[in-house]
Amino acid sequence: MKKNFHGTLFLVVGNSGSGKDSIISGLAQNYPSHLKQIYIPKRFITRHPSEFEKNISITSEEFKKMDKKGNFTLKWHIYDLDYGIPLEIENYLKNGHPVIINVSRTIVNEARERYKNIKVISIEVPFEITLQRIKNRKRENEGLLEERIVRARKMQKFPEADYIIDNSGDLDYAINEVLNYILKVINEKEEEKI
Repeated sequence: MKKNFHGTLFLVVGNSGSGKDSIISGLAQNYPSHLKQIYIPKRFITRHPSEFEKNISITSEEFKKMDKKGNFTLKWHIYDLDYGIPLEIENYLKNGHPVIINVSRTIVNEARERYKNIKVISIEVPFEITLQRIKNRKRENEGLLEERIVRARKMQKFPEADYIIDNSGDLDYAINEVLNYILKVINEKEEEKI
C-alpha cells in the first residue's frame, strides 16, 4: 500500500551536468517563506566529500550497516557508488512539508510504488551542453567520465516525468519555472483539503 503523506515528494532527475543541484539550490533560496518550509535532505554517498555537493560521505561498510538497519527510504547504485536517501524525509512529508531530492531515474518506479504524493521533475539539456558541463566540472576520473558521457548520450529524455524543463539557457529562468510548477502542485494539494 502506498504511503499517503500530506507533503509532496519531488524527485529531480536528469543527466550529469544538467544542473539539478543548481536548480534545487536556487529553489531553496527563492522558496516563499510564508509556506511550509521545503526540505532538501542530504544524500548519503560512498565517495569522498566534494566542495560542489552537499552530501554526506560514508564508506561502503557504513552504507551497508545503515541499509541493514533500514535507514534509507530510497537507495541506488550507479557509477560504482551507493546513494541513500534518509528515512527521515517521511517525518517532513507527514507534517506537510514538500521534500525535493536529486535522484537517479532508476528508482523512480520504486518511489512511485511507495509514495502516493510524488512528482518527478526532469531537467533536460542538449547533449553537446551536457558533455561540456561534465568535462568542465572535472569531478570524475577518465573511466567514470566516459561512463557518464555514454549514459548521457543514451538518456537524453525522460518522458515519464510529470514536468520537464530545459536548462540549457538562463539558469534563473529554469529555477523560476520549476519553482512555479512546485508551487502550483502545492496549491492544488491545499485546495483539495478545503
